[in-house]
Amino acid sequence: MSALVLESLLSCPSCGHAQLETMPTDACQFFYECTACKLLMRPKAGDCCVFCSYGSVKCPPIQTQGGCCP
Repeated sequence: MSALVLESLLSCPSCGHAQLETMPTDACQFFYECTACKLLMRPKAGDCCVFCSYGSVKCPPIQTQGGCCP
């Protein structure tokens, strides 16, 4: 079993800025504001959170259970 990864590099789909963020382990993060261009990022259709849509690592529930956030 691999270790749970709690940091993900979020990349803005508008300006390309990337920011390393710590993912919550007990909830989905539906919104994230880009620190560069201020775009309010939301999950893509079919994804449960911004980390699954724009992150370098999927959220903890997907990593451990393969299922969506609680």
